[in-house]
Amino acid sequence: MTTGTTTAHRTAYDVTHGELERRAVALLDDGFRLALLAGHDDGAGHLRAVYLFTAARPDRRVELHLHLGPDRRRVPSLAAHSFPAGRFEREMRDLFGIVPVDHPLPRRLVRHFHWPRGWYPMLGDAGPPPAFGQADGPYPFRAVEGPGVYEIPVGPVHAGMIEPGHFRFSVVGETILNLKARLWFVHRGVEKLFEGRTADRGVELAERVSGDTSVGHALAYCQAVEDATGTAPGAHGARLRAVLLELERLYNHATDIGALCNDVGLAVLNNHAQRIREQFLRINDEVAGHRLLRGAVAPGSVRVRRLPDPARVRALGADLAEVADLALGNSVVRDRFAGTAVLTPEQAHDLGTLGYVARASGLDVDARTDHPVSGVPAPPSVPAPEGTRGGDVLARFVTRVREVQEAAALIEVLVREVDGRLLARADPDRAATPTAGSGVGIVEGWRGTVVHRVEVGPDGTLRRVKIVDPSFLNWPALPVALAGTIVPDFPLTNKSFNLSYAGNDL
Repeated sequence: MTTGTTTAHRTAYDVTHGELERRAVALLDDGFRLALLAGHDDGAGHLRAVYLFTAARPDRRVELHLHLGPDRRRVPSLAAHSFPAGRFEREMRDLFGIVPVDHPLPRRLVRHFHWPRGWYPMLGDAGPPPAFGQADGPYPFRAVEGPGVYEIPVGPVHAGMIEPGHFRFSVVGETILNLKARLWFVHRGVEKLFEGRTADRGVELAERVSGDTSVGHALAYCQAVEDATGTAPGAHGARLRAVLLELERLYNHATDIGALCNDVGLAVLNNHAQRIREQFLRINDEVAGHRLLRGAVAPGSVRVRRLPDPARVRALGADLAEVADLALGNSVVRDRFAGTAVLTPEQAHDLGTLGYVARASGLDVDARTDHPVSGVPAPPSVPAPEGTRGGDVLARFVTRVREVQEAAALIEVLVREVDGRLLARADPDRAATPTAGSGVGIVEGWRGTVVHRVEVGPDGTLRRVKIVDPSFLNWPALPVALAGTIVPDFPLTNKSFNLSYAGNDL
């Protein structure tokens, strides 16, 4: 896309170094958020930084493209204006060597300290990784000093079956003064693996960005490819895809509702929640032929084996609501949930949080209404129970319970509108013709907004795929919410956020 180019809801502008900050600040002041920042290697030593800003109601998308010559691999930092921008800039510097000038926190983000200096793996000429040597100094954890202050290191290897992350607590007694989460222990180079694949072969990678968000990432990827090539399967296909997306929301929320009960000693309620989760997974298998709903969505098409029975889904949702009611009727649970790890609306907004974490703090953000897909209705409104927007563990728990009811109601509407038709695809003649271009996909996954941006070459192969899982934006909120709580509240709070390591690490 070139200066002033518009496609669908998206407009792209080429900007100079001098224009970038002014244009970006104007967009932020107009209610846009920085949804994505991607480095690009355009060959012959030329790099490019692409900034995607999005706004809601109506759906608007603006891209700023900053071209960088071989001798000027620097960009003005936007960290002073947007907290997410600062993290995107550090990620881009670590992977492309593009330096954000005047960044307030210039240390490494993705690259651990045993990574060699001067090797930037996303560059086209990076080559195979050199030998990793001695650590380039210890990670500069923030030191908290004073009488009675001590540190508790946790991870990256944990006792449970979870992914690796290191948490460094600075505490007095049991009170948490500061928490630092160190991630990227499982960085896999996923975005690099997309390069050179055909669009169809990219789906298998998208489904595995974060295993519990197979539909969310696959759908965002397919939307981006279809935006680039003009091959969307229409309103009927969008409704079929929305059924899959809501089924994914159901089984994941059921899992976490049970796990939160378990964290406060109610294992029997967790057992019932996992029983319900198993029933949702069996519905997934009947609908898509896969318990995690893989294989149903592809660029330009969607196919399911059968539609879910809305009455069965609704009954399972009611069963789960009963589990939640039993939990919230217990005074011990209420005491542990209420007022624990509060994330205020101001903090949630400033950090750029998404999904149920943001909604539990009172922010009205949901890609299903902010960036609607033609033919897919908004989720039916379910009355918000007390405690839905307090920003604490209770609010995040109750928000999940409410979203289960909304998802079950939306599936009922969608199944009725689909009317038994199990297949949808774009015009096969158009789909068979490779088209060069760029595209963006925005989907409300079960954790929050998933964004993919792709660039497709003239031969139909992928030149660049940039992925933003909501966990990338929500992880910084966890230490903020935990400040002033006690160490035993960490597992409970961590589960109330339930952020993805794999979706963050890529």
